[in-house]
Amino acid sequence: MKPTAPQKKEEVSDDAPHVEPATIEDLPILTDLLTNLFLGSSDFTPDRVLQERGLRLILEQPNRGRIFVVRNKDKIFGMINVLFTLSTACGGFVILMEDVIIHQDHRGQGYGAMLVAYVVEFATRKHFKRITLLTDRLSSESQKFFEKQGFEHSQMIPMRRSIV
Repeated sequence: MKPTAPQKKEEVSDDAPHVEPATIEDLPILTDLLTNLFLGSSDFTPDRVLQERGLRLILEQPNRGRIFVVRNKDKIFGMINVLFTLSTACGGFVILMEDVIIHQDHRGQGYGAMLVAYVVEFATRKHFKRITLLTDRLSSESQKFFEKQGFEHSQMIPMRRSIV
């Protein structure tokens, strides 16, 4: 029998970016990311107090949804939030995915795809029936990104009514 050379283990950095649930300690950075996202939106006006309140509600009430981040030990590169609701059409729980944002200095490195893949795996593991997202109508780049992640256009169109 011919001796085989020892196999070299692939080194994985302890500081490699990974996805995990956000914590309340992440709130200031998450608020910055969300505020920056809304700066580029024609549908929303950035309001740091409101964005922080909304994020806090999700973080403090995990039965309503989750926030996941891609980070290393020193820095958060991006975030995604998922809200839980019911669908009579699907006969079960579904996810509304919102606020997919990667810090502008870290785009194009696969972090958005990491976050979406994590949410899909989470939804599968927890037996959710569907993931729905809203993306900017005017951003073909954003739409192409989500199509690459397996999302399809729907015949449904979003409508909203503000309750003040």
